[in-house]
Amino acid sequence: MDPRRNPFAPGAGSSPPELAGREDVLESVAIALDRIRNGRHAQSMILLGLRGVGKTVLLNTMRRAAEGEGILCVPIEAPEGQSLPAMLVPALRTAMLKLDRGQAAMTLAKRGLGALARFVKAFKLSYGELEASLDLGEIGIADNGDLDADLIDLIDLAGAAAAERQTALVLFIDELQYVPERELAALITALHRARQNDRPITLVAAGLPQLAGQMGKAKSYAERLFLFTRIGPLGIEAATAALVHPIEAEECTIEADAVAQIIAVTQGYPYFLQEWGKQCWDAAAACPITAADVDLAHPTALAALDDSFFRVRFDRLTPSEKRYLRAMADLGEGPFVSTAIADHMGRKPSSFGPVRASLITKGMIYTPGYGETAFTVPMFGAFMRRAMPVNDVRAGQGG
Repeated sequence: MDPRRNPFAPGAGSSPPELAGREDVLESVAIALDRIRNGRHAQSMILLGLRGVGKTVLLNTMRRAAEGEGILCVPIEAPEGQSLPAMLVPALRTAMLKLDRGQAAMTLAKRGLGALARFVKAFKLSYGELEASLDLGEIGIADNGDLDADLIDLIDLAGAAAAERQTALVLFIDELQYVPERELAALITALHRARQNDRPITLVAAGLPQLAGQMGKAKSYAERLFLFTRIGPLGIEAATAALVHPIEAEECTIEADAVAQIIAVTQGYPYFLQEWGKQCWDAAAACPITAADVDLAHPTALAALDDSFFRVRFDRLTPSEKRYLRAMADLGEGPFVSTAIADHMGRKPSSFGPVRASLITKGMIYTPGYGETAFTVPMFGAFMRRAMPVNDVRAGQGG
């Protein structure tokens, strides 16, 4: 069929044509942000889930909805290796400028810009436009060089500036699991203090499943400050809607057995549904899309996932990390008992400590329970068996 009319949109963070099955979480965040803007208490929201469940899509949808209600939103992505201060500075600068727009007098937003400039100087960050505005700052505000104390000042002042403009300020942070523990603890402390001061500032973030444990380890009260919401694959009804409704909007249909076949092979993961939907549309000669079209599209969909979704992660791995994941793949899709992986590789579990730690840092595995290991990427075991068809997990025992 005409690829120009293909309604499906596989891609990192791309909004699907039908955001099905997520109404409850979207409504929960909308209510929380309204409460915070109106001076009422609400927990910050943390979305937890594997790759491909649509966390980034949800963050973007929540942010756009909040902006439509006049709430000031700051989108941030936390890449590996970048410090929290370096991420926050440009984002908070943009927020302060918006809060200060059209105001001639000295406002809290202007004070916030000055404090931000001194924060840049104290932590030796490079951000020229802010460095030029150092004279706006007040000595002793966010300029001590102590991350905990300075971040408390900065977040509190940003919240006060939002209150002055009768709005709320929301930090939308994706991939929060990449923020180092000490910096994560400082952010949690700053948000906690701002809430104690009734500032209308909050966090909506997303990360891999291990993020809940990381935040709890960083600050023991994190479980009371944040609402952790697990985002999983779609149920049958929602997955069906995600496939059927976009096709019907293009005046086409898909047969029920074709839908069931796609849901079975994708396990209901939203990203995979989009990929299979796209490839099935392109494979079909005419409406309706049939189970035969799904069979025809299967190799193309799998190849597309291998190239765009799986391999980008595989190529970042060291040889020893690849062997470890290949051993996991031999055991199935998981979760796995960590000792079973080591036994399969013919070595002691303790010898894999550095490899496991590196894989967790890279966001490839997590620990769903004590002594357990699982992939953070759905269906990654099957990909490993395709990418490394020869089982050489006992090779290179030195590393």
